[in-house]
Amino acid sequence: MFNSVAVRHLSRNGVRAVQNNAKNSLPRCCSLSTSALETEIDDEKEAVKSLTISKDKAGSPSPWAVFDAWGAGTDVLEPTAGFDETMLANKSVRIPMTNEEKATVPSETDILDAYDKLLASRSSVHFGYPYNLMYDHSELYSFMKYSINNLGDPFVPSNYSVHSREFECSVIDFFARLWKMEENSYWGYITTCGTEGNLHGILLARECHPDGILYTSQETHYSIFKAARYYRMQCESIPTLPMGEIDYEQLARSLDKNRDKPAIINVNIGTTVKGAVDNLDRILDILQFLEIPRERYHIHCDGALFALMMPFVEGGPELSFEKPIDSIAVSGHKMLGCPMPCGIALSRKEHVDKVEQRIDYLNSVDTTIMGSRNGQAALYMWYSLRKKGIEGIERDVRHCMDTAKYLRDKLKEAGVACRLNELSSTVVLERPMDDKFIKRWQLACQEDIAHVVVMPNVTTSKIDKFVAELSEIKKKYGSRKSVSLFSWI
Repeated sequence: MFNSVAVRHLSRNGVRAVQNNAKNSLPRCCSLSTSALETEIDDEKEAVKSLTISKDKAGSPSPWAVFDAWGAGTDVLEPTAGFDETMLANKSVRIPMTNEEKATVPSETDILDAYDKLLASRSSVHFGYPYNLMYDHSELYSFMKYSINNLGDPFVPSNYSVHSREFECSVIDFFARLWKMEENSYWGYITTCGTEGNLHGILLARECHPDGILYTSQETHYSIFKAARYYRMQCESIPTLPMGEIDYEQLARSLDKNRDKPAIINVNIGTTVKGAVDNLDRILDILQFLEIPRERYHIHCDGALFALMMPFVEGGPELSFEKPIDSIAVSGHKMLGCPMPCGIALSRKEHVDKVEQRIDYLNSVDTTIMGSRNGQAALYMWYSLRKKGIEGIERDVRHCMDTAKYLRDKLKEAGVACRLNELSSTVVLERPMDDKFIKRWQLACQEDIAHVVVMPNVTTSKIDKFVAELSEIKKKYGSRKSVSLFSWI
């Protein structure tokens, strides 16, 4: 039977194993040049300087690959004086049906020029959502003229030959090695986003355990609950601790109560709002303590942002398939950076056999959520990984973690209540009283809190401006008492 005292002490001190050999186990994707070494920044807390990679020097990029195609890492870009908002009004962008109508609307060139200025301005104050805007894929622009479609299974070519499967498989191999999967033991594919990766991971879990119960924390991304609805699964939403982790004692009680059914557990590698990481080792210890055999549980890890960062966080716990987990979903457009939403779904190979179906029309097999799949995304993710390499990703992660601490400290100096989880670059703060300020900085809000997700394009100079504006808002409108923050001890 369940013993809360025993569970409370499970793995309390044994969950901070450093993943020392994660970086050493992978080859360097690009070599260090002398000029690149000279760009090393002595003070790591300073903003990482950007480097625009032009086509002329595309063959010898910085090994850190912190490229900036249009100025995402520069200072805040205010709307220019010449920006005409009417260019993007409904009456301007409508599609004319006749030549007479076409004569009354602005040209496509003028509309797109105005749109470009608007996006540049808005992207420079992009603080609330986890997207890395520091990238330059100009070397790939010429491939946009091709209809690249990876329809079907990544490992089973179809009759449609305009694809990027070789690049997709290379990306899958990279993540399999990063998370320590043995050769020929894994399967994966490039998804449209983290949500699709979660839908696929939970689908595999449901197929392995048709009568299983899905357990996940209340602060889980909505896509997991969406999967439960889509697949008509019984789902238990477990309360969380104040910092956002799943309540381990409540999870143990629920598992103990439902011993007659298999357990499908979603482990959050960074929750949506607070960036909290569920303690995988502690969850595994609970399963062992309750004597739930391996064939009676299935673990999916939602690592949309932080699963790619975790192997490079000093002192962070190990996330790998050497532990009894079954699948991981991660986004490609978040930490890695990509102009279109994308991601990776990775799982143990034997699970995919349960959903595989032969499709004669494709001359391939159906194993993915989508049929037609964006082959451009595979190419862009491959390019980013090759240009960045292990050193570049590590550099980006270090920038995010250090700059998040800088933001936290600046907010505290300004008298703004805030919190930062140890394993996170998401700074949670009291929700500003001015909605105009929230929309300007595109803050993600939930009840009485907001958050800033520090990504490579978030610099100390932008933070200084953000905090200065927030301080003025606080003086003008005051502040709200955040119950969520003050209970976070």
